[in-house]
Amino acid sequence: MTVTETGPAALAARAEALDAADGLAALRDRFLLPKGVVYLDGNSLGALPAAVPAAVEDAVRRQWGTDLIRSWNDNDWWGAPLRIGDTIGRLIGAAPGQVACGDSTSVQLFNALTAAARLRPDRQVLLTDPDHFPTDQYIADSVARMLGLTVRRVPVGELADVLAAEGHRVAVAAYGPVDYRTGELADMAALTAAAHEVGALFLWDLCHAAGALPVGLDAIGADLAVGCGYKYLSGGPGAPAFIYVAERHQDAFDHAVTGWHGHAEPFAMQSTYAPAPGIARARIGTPPLLSMLALEAALTAFDGVDMAALRAKSLSLTGLFLDCADAMLDGLGFTVATPREPERRGSQVSLRHEHAYPIVQAHIERGFIGDMRAPDILRFGFNALYVTHRDVFAAVEALREITATGEYTDERFAVRSAVT
Repeated sequence: MTVTETGPAALAARAEALDAADGLAALRDRFLLPKGVVYLDGNSLGALPAAVPAAVEDAVRRQWGTDLIRSWNDNDWWGAPLRIGDTIGRLIGAAPGQVACGDSTSVQLFNALTAAARLRPDRQVLLTDPDHFPTDQYIADSVARMLGLTVRRVPVGELADVLAAEGHRVAVAAYGPVDYRTGELADMAALTAAAHEVGALFLWDLCHAAGALPVGLDAIGADLAVGCGYKYLSGGPGAPAFIYVAERHQDAFDHAVTGWHGHAEPFAMQSTYAPAPGIARARIGTPPLLSMLALEAALTAFDGVDMAALRAKSLSLTGLFLDCADAMLDGLGFTVATPREPERRGSQVSLRHEHAYPIVQAHIERGFIGDMRAPDILRFGFNALYVTHRDVFAAVEALREITATGEYTDERFAVRSAVT
């Protein structure tokens, strides 16, 4: 690691000054954060927004308990997938009528990828990243088997060259803008343009981007995108996912999983499928309403938030973390896995260490919650709505103490849990 001349005292003072000048500091009150915990795992499960408990209580006791089935009309349960979709759309740069919410990320990804391939029936290649999240790769293989396509795993850094050379065979490229392991950020606009230059489509998995940084789907001419509701959007465990279908593709959107909620006349109970107009055809079956309404309440944490300002704070947090790591972790076996250039990183910083698992467990015991990914990555996610610069400094200081003293070598930290 690179040693800087900035010492711990100066970095602590810098953290204090940055928090004092933070125009988004008041947003922390929109979350119910446990005392004594620094939460740096919002890239895996977002913290609980303060608006959610009352919304879920109302959904259970009044809407379900009292209004019962009438709530489909009286409380507009029926309109929730598109209403919430438009709310998410504002955070990812999508005009109304292009985002639908409901079902899991895996289901949405399967439908989007199938539809994309069917939009290019004369092409036989599906591109994906060998370092993509495993589910994305599994689904790419499944769609390819179903449609008789060939999957090619091309690293994102080589994608533009492969598209330029062989793009005439590519139906769709399916990638995430943020590497879930390292936090490296891809150039969405450039890669989307490269695909379009050769007539291919691009499908973006926004799970590690939505709610963390400006995405601008309409501005970059995106074709399709999916994303989850439980990471930076803080919709809760298992929160429903979303799908974006650019308006120009909606009339031809032909997905594999067609359910009655996406029918043109769902209550006509017809025996054959006729897709609804617009983004409504991306609906599938009855959505998980309690989770949907929890997500809708969670999204109010973004009310009045400028995504550019959120991005600026995110970069300030990750930049401070990198500087603290350079100054305080040197010589302790850590290396930085995340790009240092601001334009090349998302809202997380990842470090490598041969003892990543026990170090993370010791860190958690001290109240600093991050996570690890095999074999050696420590991940720290920064939701700029509630993480402070003081949190950053304290987290790195604790890492230094844990590793310098050998605290992590206690055998209890080596016991593997089911979830890492």
